[in-house]
Amino acid sequence: MIKLIQLINIRIMDSGAAIVMPQTDQPVEPIDRAERPGGHGRVDEPSRAARAAAAAVGAPRFADEPQDEFLSAAEAARLLGVKLPTVYAYTSRGLIQSVPGGRGRARRYRRRDLERLCARRDARAGHGPVAAAALRQGEPVMDSAITLISLERGPVYRGRAALDLAREGRSFEWVAEGLWSGDWREERPEPANWHPDGPGLDSEAFLQAIPERIGPLSVLSVAISLLAAGDPGRFSWHPDIVHARARGILRRMVALLGFGVEREGADGSADPLVAMRASLAAPNLARAIGAAFSRDLTEDEERALNRALVLAADHELNASTFAARVVASTGADVYGCLSAALAALSGPRHGGAADRVDALLREAGPADRVEQVVHDRQRRGEVIEGFAHPIYAPHPDPRGTLLIEIARELRGESPEVRSALALVDAMQEGGFGGPSIDVGLVAIARALAFPIGSATALFAIGRTAGWVAHALEQYQAGYLLRPRARYREDLETPRRPAHG
Repeated sequence: MIKLIQLINIRIMDSGAAIVMPQTDQPVEPIDRAERPGGHGRVDEPSRAARAAAAAVGAPRFADEPQDEFLSAAEAARLLGVKLPTVYAYTSRGLIQSVPGGRGRARRYRRRDLERLCARRDARAGHGPVAAAALRQGEPVMDSAITLISLERGPVYRGRAALDLAREGRSFEWVAEGLWSGDWREERPEPANWHPDGPGLDSEAFLQAIPERIGPLSVLSVAISLLAAGDPGRFSWHPDIVHARARGILRRMVALLGFGVEREGADGSADPLVAMRASLAAPNLARAIGAAFSRDLTEDEERALNRALVLAADHELNASTFAARVVASTGADVYGCLSAALAALSGPRHGGAADRVDALLREAGPADRVEQVVHDRQRRGEVIEGFAHPIYAPHPDPRGTLLIEIARELRGESPEVRSALALVDAMQEGGFGGPSIDVGLVAIARALAFPIGSATALFAIGRTAGWVAHALEQYQAGYLLRPRARYREDLETPRRPAHG
């Protein structure tokens, strides 16, 4: 009889976290051996004892005992179970981000990166305590036929590289249908049934109910539940029915984006109800996004935005995608899956990178001030997010690289894009790695003159295609995702004396 074991079989790509999944005791091979921290030169391998010690050092503490975000070189080596030169080697490869230590040339090393390295090594060792470590930053694999991650090519959607699809000019709708069905036939026509019958909710009442300028992503999170309430037939899992429903959901989500930004200007051009109707009538999703933000995109702008959406469509099992899969495994409808994914994306450790990059650029202002702002933040020990993606490092994120190129070609001379390019240059010159997709989407949003907060919304709209694909795959798998917890008495919340 084959004994079942608990393997950690999920890599969370966009945040570097991982989840425990039950699988049979088949050997687990890494997706790409080049991703291994030791794959570019000989370094010390942490021993099992060192890994156990590392897990203890990195274990959660009580709420009143906060962990330092950065560790000294000696503490970093002790956590990894390696020698100091190995810590320096990992840092030079972009696997660990460091900041000035405050005394001379000493530097301090980010705990999150160190824990990720521990878990990446431990996850290959099997199960048990290793499973708990991989819940944080591990990288084993859950079986999926949707997306493969390649260090050089980025995400590969069912055998087709996302970069190739973007460069070929394939529409987002065509790529989404391919993600859902696996049909990449060249003769497959462009989808023609992506136009819903109205907004799917009482748009005037919705507009009055939500606060002004709550942001496009928050609008999507609220709207998805209302759209579900107005769709009594939403409980079917049949792929064709889910496909049709997903098309309408995406167009309606896009049409409501303008509800979360500055409302009606003096000339009425930014009236969100007017923008919503124009968006619903737009010929394709890219133009619909422009219309939702009260912009009539040029052909070049439409092409650039479409390529950005294609690149954002999926990235394997990141935190929001896994949330969608967990909910799908319970049998919930596709609205519930998307609601869970949007909730996960709203967390600052997942969807917040683009907003933080946008805030940094607004703080910096002109391009000639960006480098100084970067240096000031680094001097204070502040981490600048959006660079050296943990999945690709020390390689650049191919999606971010292409998006920066697109923004440069589209409007490289505009002050907004020049600031974004200056940030990329400053970070790369400082050895902090290439831009991730978050930075790329910020550059695209700035090139298109979209409002603040729209970069994360673009990510959500593009990634909805992937969320739907993973929900469909989980429906077909037919089992409930139910990880196990390992009870530890020492993690109990300290009991405090009652006050009478």
